[in-house]
Amino acid sequence: MSPPRPVAADMSAALVDLVRTRGLTTTNDLCDATGMGRTVVAQRIARLVDAGLLAHRGKGRSTGGRAPRELRFRHEAATVFGVEVGVTGLTVGLATLDGAPLEVREAPWDVTRGPEETLARAERMMDEILAARPGSAPLAGIGVGLPCPVEFASGRPVSPPILSGWDDFPVRERLAARFGVGVWVDNEVNAMALGELRSGIAQGVDDFIYVKVGTGIGAGLVSAGRLHRGAQGCAGDIAHLCLDPASTRQCRCGKTGCLQTFASGSALGKAALDLAERGASPALARRLAEAGTVTAADVSASAAHGDPDCVDLMSTAGAQLGEALTSLVNIFNPALVVIGGGVSLAGDLLLPSLRKIVYARSLPLATRDLRVVLSAHADRAGVVGAALTAVDELLGPAHLDGLGALLTGADA
Repeated sequence: MSPPRPVAADMSAALVDLVRTRGLTTTNDLCDATGMGRTVVAQRIARLVDAGLLAHRGKGRSTGGRAPRELRFRHEAATVFGVEVGVTGLTVGLATLDGAPLEVREAPWDVTRGPEETLARAERMMDEILAARPGSAPLAGIGVGLPCPVEFASGRPVSPPILSGWDDFPVRERLAARFGVGVWVDNEVNAMALGELRSGIAQGVDDFIYVKVGTGIGAGLVSAGRLHRGAQGCAGDIAHLCLDPASTRQCRCGKTGCLQTFASGSALGKAALDLAERGASPALARRLAEAGTVTAADVSASAAHGDPDCVDLMSTAGAQLGEALTSLVNIFNPALVVIGGGVSLAGDLLLPSLRKIVYARSLPLATRDLRVVLSAHADRAGVVGAALTAVDELLGPAHLDGLGALLTGADA
């Protein structure tokens, strides 16, 4: 069966996407992939080259006739900001159109200070980066990842359980007015999944799940090589799956028994505090005396040094995550599950019990070729993915002409 023909408005965007994400570099390759005629493809390529989005890079390998001219995507033609808003920190990065960071800045932050203060701090960080790089390519857009449900179409948070004051806040409008560029806002875990798809361990994998285990828990779903957000944008919100209906553990969402209350970084911190206060873990008791508190990071550190109670906490958290992921693996049938987020930095302690449950309780066909791995760059997936969220939209049919106009204006 021949590939479907894209409608006229999508043709240029389809060609850019094939060059950018699939590495197709010749007119013949693009004709084969799109089903478009050679003349139409050649005309579209010429326009994209004139717009500064594609460039010729020399001759390819000949298969008997004239060697074809090869194309490349001009990732250096513009820049985008990625903004990752975490519960306990802000990360802002300026990146090229392939998501490669040019400069990244981080700052500790309490997101419960509200959207006005949080976005003002992020704006100052972006201003500082721009001031430090006066010769950078033009800024084309901003992508933002938030630690809460986000309606992607509007770019607004929706009923976030832990972010007072963020509900329905116009994040997109605020940043667009400030910087004069397009802004796209998504859940931070979707951004992380996109970062893994484009530049991480999931490159070339069409169907995978990214699971973030940090202060909170969430999942990003990639299907057929595309991020799956669902009808309203909340697909993958696994934090509030009921792990134990009989549990009395109260979640911030108002319900009990949520996965969040068992296996998140905040849950590990609470369990660690209990161990420290009871003196069950000498290492955690010492840490509590020194710092006045204990965190999931302290659990990881103590477990790595052989503290049996902390090892048990990490192993139990891994098994509980595995219980939740079993259903997701059966329903979604991914080829890969990537574990990221702050708690994943102790993955050697978390992963064995998680894998054991997933492989034991999922359908045999679903796990036959399934890999469960740690993110190779958990500390950068969010900010890179936020930048790529903006890139994907800028290079889509609705915004491609505007990006081309920006580039030709910058080159004039």
